[in-house]
Amino acid sequence: MPYDPQKAAQTVAFFAMQEGGSINVLKVVKLVYLADRESVRTRGHPIQDEARVSMPHGPVNSVTLNYLNGAYRDDGGWSEYLRDRANNDVGVVQKDLTTDHLSSLSEGDLEMLESTWDQFGHFDRFDLADWTHNHIAEWQDPNGSSTPIPLDRIMTAVGLENPIERAKELESVNRAANVFARL
Repeated sequence: MPYDPQKAAQTVAFFAMQEGGSINVLKVVKLVYLADRESVRTRGHPIQDEARVSMPHGPVNSVTLNYLNGAYRDDGGWSEYLRDRANNDVGVVQKDLTTDHLSSLSEGDLEMLESTWDQFGHFDRFDLADWTHNHIAEWQDPNGSSTPIPLDRIMTAVGLENPIERAKELESVNRAANVFARL
């Protein structure tokens, strides 16, 4: 599937809802990455279809971070769920938002998000960044820049067999989905 800004916004909104309606950007990008990683481990594929990179504060989903930073004019549905970033926080548009409103996320996606929140939601942003430095094998210090984290490296780190073949197969499925999505 191509990158889905609305699905990514709903993912961020889920975590913001858990945090009381607003969440720190550094914390949420770590949670989004960790949820994708858990999804790869348990289901063989990430929640979000996007590039991931190692950055100085740990691994992040690159396109989602760019959306959080306001890099796109056409937000693809992002603003239906999230307010613009302010003071390093992002918040939900509707205070009464519930998981029933997050229709782009499957039950499996929501399970991954809930599991991630249960495990990491109590961390503050800096403790979470430190945790990713010490426990995420695929993260490599980019020395002030950013470096790609290929999906097969995540698959290897979480213990999946045949990660290169699995990543190529998933990429092939995603390419086909992109073609059909454009039709």
